[in-house]
Amino acid sequence: MKFLLCLTLVMSTAIGAFAGPLAGQRLLVTSVRTGDTEVFVADPETGDMTNLSRAPKSEDRYPCWSPDAKQVCFMSDREHSTNLWVMRADGSHVRRLLSSPKVCYMPSWQKTPRGERIVFGMHGDKPEMASIRPDGTDLQMMGEGHDPTLSPDGRSICYTGHPPEGGVTVYVMNWDGSGKRRVVPTTSKVGATFPNWSPDSRELVYSFPVGNALELFIIGADGTGQRQLTQFGGTSVCTPSAWSPDGKWISFRRTDERYWSNSERMVKVYAEKPADKRPVWIIRPDGREAQVIEPLHYQMAIDGSRASWKPLRTP
Repeated sequence: MKFLLCLTLVMSTAIGAFAGPLAGQRLLVTSVRTGDTEVFVADPETGDMTNLSRAPKSEDRYPCWSPDAKQVCFMSDREHSTNLWVMRADGSHVRRLLSSPKVCYMPSWQKTPRGERIVFGMHGDKPEMASIRPDGTDLQMMGEGHDPTLSPDGRSICYTGHPPEGGVTVYVMNWDGSGKRRVVPTTSKVGATFPNWSPDSRELVYSFPVGNALELFIIGADGTGQRQLTQFGGTSVCTPSAWSPDGKWISFRRTDERYWSNSERMVKVYAEKPADKRPVWIIRPDGREAQVIEPLHYQMAIDGSRASWKPLRTP
């Protein structure tokens, strides 16, 4: 009995010692490992990946979790239009969220003061933002802007907006689209800003130009306390749901070129699907311990592959 007890203690200690910093986390990602662009749920420690979308010959991107982590919303061009779809977290019971002639993308799903809402971008003649209930009812338009993301407390939305002087910068508005206000005073001519919330809904992480590079910054939702997080050079871009729910990590993408700035180069890169083009990185909110997530180093989709952290505490 003493031997078994000691063995159990030794094994428990060893398992604890080898548990990495992302043990217990799960990430939604988009990968081209099957030859198609598919939505996977990944264990960043073990590298285990489960294909959720399983739709050959379609482009499935931009997944996000429901607040209780029981469902996933994602963008897909299946059935000859690019719309948002919802499925259970095991990939079953797939349904179209809405039918629109516009391109619908980048969903964000939270509980708001009026129940659960999914906010997302719509591209037609102009970039717009919209909100809808998870059952596909009560579609509401919220004005021009890109990449809207609901705060974890469901009360605010951050997004990329167009200031009067041109370019883009970071804005915040109330969950219902009212009270739009500018957060970052400077502007970017590059794009790929992708602001995202801290778990306490008090800060934002976003990408912004520094010389010819794109670096990560953090700023308070009230526009105070701005600080630069990375100093890598090249291109570092935030991801939707970039801040882990425990507040310990921020996930982001690094690439050696802004291929979206050159249409010919973008078409070539998308077609070739280079294996090491957009690995998933993590960094501490204070700028320490930047590192690639090795199981998510290769075969990530060039665009729409941004990691979405699974909520740790579900209702």
